[in-house]
Amino acid sequence: MATMEPVDNFMKQAVAENVFPGGVLLASKEGSVVFFKAYGQTNIFSGKHMTNETVFDLASLTKPLATTLAVMKLVQLKKLNPAMVLGTILPDFSGTDKQQITIRHLLCHNSGLPDYRPYYEVLKKIPRSERKNKLRSYLLKEPLIYPTGKKVLYSDLGFMILCWIVENISGIRLDRFIDEMVYRPLGIKDLFFLRTDLSNREPVAHTGGFEFAATEKCPWRKMVLEGAVHDDNAYVVGGIEGHAGLFGTAAGVHTLLSELLSGYYEVAEKGVFQSDIIQLFLKEQGQAGRALGFDKPSFSGSSSGKYFSKNSVGHLGFTGTSFWMDIYRKIIVILLTNRVHPSRENEKIKDFRPKIHDAVMQRI
Repeated sequence: MATMEPVDNFMKQAVAENVFPGGVLLASKEGSVVFFKAYGQTNIFSGKHMTNETVFDLASLTKPLATTLAVMKLVQLKKLNPAMVLGTILPDFSGTDKQQITIRHLLCHNSGLPDYRPYYEVLKKIPRSERKNKLRSYLLKEPLIYPTGKKVLYSDLGFMILCWIVENISGIRLDRFIDEMVYRPLGIKDLFFLRTDLSNREPVAHTGGFEFAATEKCPWRKMVLEGAVHDDNAYVVGGIEGHAGLFGTAAGVHTLLSELLSGYYEVAEKGVFQSDIIQLFLKEQGQAGRALGFDKPSFSGSSSGKYFSKNSVGHLGFTGTSFWMDIYRKIIVILLTNRVHPSRENEKIKDFRPKIHDAVMQRI
């Protein structure tokens, strides 16, 4: 294996050029970690240094690493299957324009739902205890913007509905379900949701012992976010949603992805997921160009760069997080950064991501 010094230099240069204030890069091949190093600062105002144990707001990595895995578990338990339609799973959708949307459509982002709506602008003005139900009433009424199955449009709303499904079928909150069924059996303590207190009765999830990477200086919350979910819609409904809300370390993400990779090849020690279920979810779904809940490398301009095989899955998070996993080569690359700190206007990471992935892949 070639020296990883160029990768190290690349990360140092990114901090120096303000691609992000700080970050952690972890790469592994065939189950062995070959690179794991932290760079820069967790918070430019406090000057705290990033470490390998820094906890990041994983943003949309919540979709594959929490919500999708919860759906996978329910499919494995035979309580769901990808072909089931909304009208039969959630009776509220019966008789609406969304009743024929399937679990597969939601996971592949071709349901016809819009990508994003700033629901928080209204939700933040109503009593906290009413917000989750109000959000779900908005999801029920939200008009489709194109026919189901006809076009892929990456959608937060679809994963809010998947959260609703998981909670309805399991009878418990998404964060508790995924922790009990997946994270805890794998011994993962550094992947978790942080609940914002909605009822004034339930204590806020403790953040003791963890150092958090700061995200944005939020204009409406009037504070630099650190240990509070960045996504506005997730924040106002309590910090736990299907599209965002998960926090974690690079090592925690790696443990989870390693379980999926070894399970894919039927050599997982823990066996949290059956190999046939993993293979089903990580397979490209027809014309959608995506796997179930996971992204696939695009033909050109992929954030994964030039060297990940077609048999790869990954995902990006708005806060500056990402992972790519080459199933064929058994390579995992996790890049966690705080690129939105202190402002989301910094988009230099778009050019940086493919370059760092190419640099890593050229050496391993």
